[in-house]
Amino acid sequence: MGKITGFLEFDRKVEAYKPVEERIKNYKEFTVPLKEKELKDQGARCMDCGIPFCHSGCPLGNLIPDFNDAVYRGKWEKASEILHSTNNFPEFTGRLCPAPCEEACVLGINEDPVSIENIEKNIVETAFKKGWITAKPPLTRTGKKIAVVGSGPAGLAAAQQLNRAGHTVTVFERDQKAGGLLRYGIPDFKMEKQVIDRRLKVLEEEGIVFNCGIHVGIDIKADELKNDFDALVLSGGATVRRKLPIEGADLKGVVQAMDFLGQNNKRVDGIKDLGNEIKATDKDVIVIGGGDTGSDCIGTSFRHGATSVSNFEIMPMATTDRPEDQPWPFWPMRLRTSSSHKEGAERFFSTSTKRFVGDSEGNLTGLVTSEVEWIKKPGQRPELKEVEGTEKEWKCELALLALGFTGSEKTVAEQLGLELDARTNVKASESDYRTNVPGIFVAGDQRRGQSLIVWAISEGRQAAHHVDAFLMGESKLPLKGEGDLPRI
Repeated sequence: MGKITGFLEFDRKVEAYKPVEERIKNYKEFTVPLKEKELKDQGARCMDCGIPFCHSGCPLGNLIPDFNDAVYRGKWEKASEILHSTNNFPEFTGRLCPAPCEEACVLGINEDPVSIENIEKNIVETAFKKGWITAKPPLTRTGKKIAVVGSGPAGLAAAQQLNRAGHTVTVFERDQKAGGLLRYGIPDFKMEKQVIDRRLKVLEEEGIVFNCGIHVGIDIKADELKNDFDALVLSGGATVRRKLPIEGADLKGVVQAMDFLGQNNKRVDGIKDLGNEIKATDKDVIVIGGGDTGSDCIGTSFRHGATSVSNFEIMPMATTDRPEDQPWPFWPMRLRTSSSHKEGAERFFSTSTKRFVGDSEGNLTGLVTSEVEWIKKPGQRPELKEVEGTEKEWKCELALLALGFTGSEKTVAEQLGLELDARTNVKASESDYRTNVPGIFVAGDQRRGQSLIVWAISEGRQAAHHVDAFLMGESKLPLKGEGDLPRI
């Protein structure tokens, strides 16, 4: 695959960023695309490794060496066909996925891995530019009706696959526009929303119906959907935010990250009625939580014009190299520095927030932390211990809680009588995605808990296969790593 000696001739290269002082003035994407010759060279680096572990690293089972080879040879339309055969939305994953495929790349054992994610993004962008991505509605309909609840990546993937099988699919979304956290969680500077809109246009032209502004369980009872449709796919996500139950958590200025990010995305979209405005302008901002959501809060705060932005992480600073207990090809917990971190945030590790401090009017003015250490004992979970004499007070007018999610909302599950696991996710086996109620399936974060976009798309695709089999007795929809079926 690629050029036999390509990995010896070409170094890894990815898109550059526009300068910080330029990009923080707006919410546009700020990467600088590679030239076609440079992309071909990157495709050439995909070595003839025999066993492509990138396949197992990718939850979608993308045929990575095949599309890399097509790019190297300048066969972009073929590359698009290969990529789309296993991934419904490479324009999303090519921008937002942390690329577990690259951590599993054989070249990555002792060199920089192939820049798979960047190649993927450029394949799909070329395909859109050339007009190769068009609606492909099914030639016949089965007469079966399916409701998909939630329009994030899992729901959209399930909807498109089931529509391809000839079923009539209706997607229900509680927000005013489809996309889930892709639209109201991911900042525009990471993915502009026209990227979602152009794909939704294709899905609508294929015959999928979107009912937005309808909160299933509130505006319409879930059991009504069960009666009106032949099958239900729940893909509402893990939306219950983790709280920080410490003194002062109710002060004005202590804000959940998704409230901050979601409101800003609506502001960028031109929505005027935002309720209580949350802005970082001229404030000392502290983001508590070191994951992707925390990083997104950092980049958004700088674009608001924050005075300063600090990032607290309770875990110790990871190494830039692979930890010894996380060997290739497994996903390593190494130190990752995002483009938002590079915009000027100061990061603090092994830092625990003990209490928030406010004024007489209930406004946040600061917070108190202490340093912590993790005590490791053989055969036991690490124990968190506060380091004596390290208590410190910080000035802060806006604290953003980016602490992850604890599970999904229970309303729909309770109305349908679905079993939940210990984390309030809807219980269903990965072998068939069925719940304990016949005809109801669940996919994505609502089943597995908070996870990656690539897992959401994968679960949506797999669930669609099993829904189709449930309705028709068998299914020609692909499973992981299989190419898509022809139109029927």
